[in-house]
Amino acid sequence: MLCLNRCNPLLIWRNEMQEFRDFGNDNVVKCLTAETRTADANGASVDRKGYDGALFVWSIGVSGDTLSGSVYSELELEHSDDNSTFTDCANADLSAYVTGNNTGTAAKIDDAAEDDVIVRVAYLGTKRYVRPVYNITGTHTNGIPTSCVAIQNRAKYPT
Repeated sequence: MLCLNRCNPLLIWRNEMQEFRDFGNDNVVKCLTAETRTADANGASVDRKGYDGALFVWSIGVSGDTLSGSVYSELELEHSDDNSTFTDCANADLSAYVTGNNTGTAAKIDDAAEDDVIVRVAYLGTKRYVRPVYNITGTHTNGIPTSCVAIQNRAKYPT
């Protein structure tokens, strides 16, 4: 930070601390390891304890199959109170959703113009555990490269 004669060192310190508080306590969790998928996959769950937010970021590559109305992929979120029994999220629990086979669908990729994309969706619900789900419909012989991370943000501070 450039400091001219009128620069207040206390103000600089407070600004740097604000930036650290807002961004320095995020945590990134690898939910789905990057690989070419030809079958459904449940990602690792994210424990939201200690965080107010969870942002899921999928990286989808170019499909090796011809995508269509009968050969497609869906990116979904499921949630749980106990990290054991997961159910589909309600659409209202996602920052963005599309109509899919299940509620809680963040994206449906059924055309070549829709793959090779980054998809992000925030979980807005109240359950403690959330996980991404990669669902496919139709025959995916060659598969599609897919990965997903979750960013736990807005860490809660003890009062």
